[in-house]
Amino acid sequence: MKKHVGCLCQIIPPFIIDELKKAGVAIPTNTRTISREFRERRADQLALRSSQSALVTPPTKNADRFVYDSNTTQHQRLLLVRKEGGAATVDPIVNTVYENAGIIREYYKTAFNYLSVDNHGADLILNVHFGQNYANAFWDGDEMTFGDGDGEVFINLANALDVAGHELTHGVVQYTAGLTYQGQPGALNEHYADVFGSVIKQVSKKQTAATADWLIGDEIMGPSLQGQALRSMKAPGTAYDNPLMGKDPQPDHMNAIYKGTGDNGGVHINSGIPNKVFFLVATGIETDKAALLWFETLKTLKPTTNFKSFKTAILKQAKKLAVAKRVPADTETVVKESFLAVGL
Repeated sequence: MKKHVGCLCQIIPPFIIDELKKAGVAIPTNTRTISREFRERRADQLALRSSQSALVTPPTKNADRFVYDSNTTQHQRLLLVRKEGGAATVDPIVNTVYENAGIIREYYKTAFNYLSVDNHGADLILNVHFGQNYANAFWDGDEMTFGDGDGEVFINLANALDVAGHELTHGVVQYTAGLTYQGQPGALNEHYADVFGSVIKQVSKKQTAATADWLIGDEIMGPSLQGQALRSMKAPGTAYDNPLMGKDPQPDHMNAIYKGTGDNGGVHINSGIPNKVFFLVATGIETDKAALLWFETLKTLKPTTNFKSFKTAILKQAKKLAVAKRVPADTETVVKESFLAVGL
């Protein structure tokens, strides 16, 4: 039985935070501002659930949505403002995050018969208005939290469906492969979050691989950064280039892979390589088929899976799904060519 220990996974990576600080942007962007008491409490909860999960299967629930207003404090589950089936509130952010969580939940259930993050219908806990002008969103192991942004560099992070999809998918990864949040396994963790954040946005907008923009986080950019994004799956390394955020460092080929220790060994940086692979495969067999292939592969991965092992696992599933006629017959060839294009 896998241990379901989560990461403190943020949508805005640390190297962007560092660039903002260099540019003199004084907005809270990092969970380092969260109190030690909060972090210790979260670690204790994760450790307890981890030990329990090895012994018992959690009971099936209904994947109910619960939206809490942090009221610009750093407290989660402070004030329950909307729950499953409840009426819309006067706060559009509450309503948006509630509806987005429903879209994400429905996607996983419809596409893969997978319910909530754990496939046992775990409640979806969503915190909005976290911190004062807090410019990030994160999954911490059992709930999602969204800051309001500063209104100039980043707007409210709860506005973007792909951001919510990204964060909730970290939960799905946690309960399936449990990819370690470090180095190449961590880059695959971020990759999967980007993949399904993008896929869910495409489904919601009725886009195809050809018509999608393949951008992550473009809808949270404030007036200072209009037209840019956090990442591009189509062209890693081109999502942004500006005085505030610096230049997008994502590689799109193994010959430029980041080998440093920052960003947990490049989890946000090196995710550009598998992101490019997914874009190429989706272009070749269409997004829904690529998503199926990626999800079925996710369930077979180990916490320490690296890029080469990931390629092997994808090819194995491509052959299996093609035989079952769930993906096109040439999927294995498309996958091989796509990995070759990034040096794998």
